[in-house]
Amino acid sequence: MSRVEQSIKLDLERIVFIGRTFEEYLDMFSLSVESLKGKKILDCPAGACSFTAVGSKHGLDVKAADIAYYHSEEDLYNKGLQDIEHAMELMDKAKSKYIWDYFKDINGLRKYRLSALNDCAKDIRKSSGRYVPVTLPSLPFNDAEFDILLSAHFLFMYADRLDYQFHITTLNELLRVTQEEIRIFPLVDLEGKRYEHLDKLIGYLADNGCLVEEVKVPYEFQANANSMLIIKKGEQRKGQRSALSLTKGVL
Repeated sequence: MSRVEQSIKLDLERIVFIGRTFEEYLDMFSLSVESLKGKKILDCPAGACSFTAVGSKHGLDVKAADIAYYHSEEDLYNKGLQDIEHAMELMDKAKSKYIWDYFKDINGLRKYRLSALNDCAKDIRKSSGRYVPVTLPSLPFNDAEFDILLSAHFLFMYADRLDYQFHITTLNELLRVTQEEIRIFPLVDLEGKRYEHLDKLIGYLADNGCLVEEVKVPYEFQANANSMLIIKKGEQRKGQRSALSLTKGVL
């Protein structure tokens, strides 16, 4: 095995390729299919989520971006199967940290995770152009290329390994490629504690002309992970709908 092949293999081993379903995304971000019609949407980082695959079937204009997409669909699918089973084993020991209204039990959770992985892998195989390999905090997209950007289970969750400056740099890049708004879920770290620098970060965004709001959502699996951040670009305010006009059932 060459040094390059060894490096790619190591990178894949570091990636956890687990995703959420399309239905979970609608609840996590308090959205509806109707509210997203006619919008250009980016899911970043998207992992093994099925939002792009299923959203495209609903007629949505959506792309997914993730470091995982440097690898083949086959490798990612096999990695996803392994990661789901590993996660289910760990979940059995940490059930008390989660709320089981949405999935009922571990078998139910496994079904959702396998469904997301299967839909994602099939769509990568069929429509690879929708899946863009990226390495944050840099994105290969044009300024204001997307109307809405959704970012789940990355920023804030890994506060123990991604410092405040990384969050600021990444948010600035997400804002650069977004015309209207960004939604980030959840607002807690892996221990279920509110991101310690969130108020400071909100202040930074407000000082730079953004409208920022914390919004409760109809989804909670990890305890305390039931809020998202809506960041609306201030320079885009005039003549545009309120950020809340995209919330579920409001049109």
